[in-house]
Amino acid sequence: MYVCLCHGVTDRDIREAAENGVSSMRQLGKELGVGTQCGRCASMARGILRESRSPDYLALASMLATPA
Repeated sequence: MYVCLCHGVTDRDIREAAENGVSSMRQLGKELGVGTQCGRCASMARGILRESRSPDYLALASMLATPA
């Protein structure tokens, strides 16, 4: 799903950035441009970033990345 239409950023892009160490909206803005144009995406992006950094999400991502 597109979160930031101004910069063409999807929820997957945000999750990938979180997996690569992005932990704040400031970093997300620098990396992907999220929230730097019109700002309508900021609250949605913040929620996705927060969710992606949660221990439950990280445990699930780790489990899915491990070969069976």
